[in-house]
Amino acid sequence: MTGLFQRLATRPGAAIPFTIDGAPAEAKAGDLLIGAILLYRRSLRRFEFGPGERAGFCLMGACQDCWVGLADGRRVRACTTLVEPGMAVITGGAGG
Repeated sequence: MTGLFQRLATRPGAAIPFTIDGAPAEAKAGDLLIGAILLYRRSLRRFEFGPGERAGFCLMGACQDCWVGLADGRRVRACTTLVEPGMAVITGGAGG
């Protein structure tokens, strides 16, 4: 993993497989989506009003900067959504 975040301590819990733009990824039970994505990526999503990328801002559900899409059609705040097994995240092309 070469993302923006890195784990500082081993986290107990079951491994939760999910995908980010089709690429396999793995979180731990209880991980929030923003942390799980940023373990693998340097950004969370593309900025919809320009060429930049976004990585979340407040990390606590207030700023609205961490919305991502899911393959099942939902749009969720990554900072307040737990990773679910088989979750397929669509970031709009945010890179690693």
